[in-house]
Amino acid sequence: MQLSALRSLLFLPATAEHLLARAAQRGADALVIDLEDAVPPARKQEARGLATLAVAALSGRAPLLLRVNAEPALLAQDIASAPLAQIDAVMLPKVESAQQVQALVAMLAQSGHATPVVALIETALGVVQAASIAQAGPGLAALGFGAEDYAAEMGVAPQPRSLLWPAQQVATCARAWQLPCWGLPGSVAEIDDMAAFSDLVAQARAVGFTGTVCIHPRQVGVANAGFGPTADELAWAARVVVADHEAAARGLGAVVLDGRMVDRPIVERARRWLLARQQAPRIQGGR
Repeated sequence: MQLSALRSLLFLPATAEHLLARAAQRGADALVIDLEDAVPPARKQEARGLATLAVAALSGRAPLLLRVNAEPALLAQDIASAPLAQIDAVMLPKVESAQQVQALVAMLAQSGHATPVVALIETALGVVQAASIAQAGPGLAALGFGAEDYAAEMGVAPQPRSLLWPAQQVATCARAWQLPCWGLPGSVAEIDDMAAFSDLVAQARAVGFTGTVCIHPRQVGVANAGFGPTADELAWAARVVVADHEAAARGLGAVVLDGRMVDRPIVERARRWLLARQQAPRIQGGR
């Protein structure tokens, strides 16, 4: 599974057994079985068993991630009971240091599995440590930004004017160390107004995020469309690549297209968009 190609990751509470039957039919690029926020403390142990059943039912039908708990005691129990051979990544919340990631990578290695780790950055300390976290090591496969928890800690509303800087900080650090990064510069809780959610996704893509988690199936299609290049962008990208080939054949390093200078950074962006379009349809099935 290519984590870099994931645009939508649909959360499924481990205790929500009624959601499993159609989970793989919602169009999400990946599914996240959740043991953390969606599970009350009294049901954590029950949720671990249900997560194993959920993974068994969904294995092979979609890429699967498991969001564990950050508290050390709960985390150890989560990993001990997790069906690691059947999941594609472990999502660690509330990450504030590279050492947290490294400790989980070591724990996974001791269990006999080199399962990739996704670090969710959701606090002020995590945001200012994002560069260090992004360099945690080869076991780290992606970063995520948790807008709701960050806004709660800061005492602000989860909206773009409050979250654009931390969102861009996390996305920039991920890009600097070639990691995919999922998130929104605002609340993921919007499940009725899809026009508003689409606007937020557009802002997330502009910030540099490569995808987002979703908490409701109706968000999935919006995320898939919003994090992929548009038809107009793809058409432009194809023309840029052709123009670049023609310029290279003439010994030129740049060329004018539609009244604008096209040089190496613009060509690279065009190539990335075309590559993203090629990768997106291949996202099907997990391990």
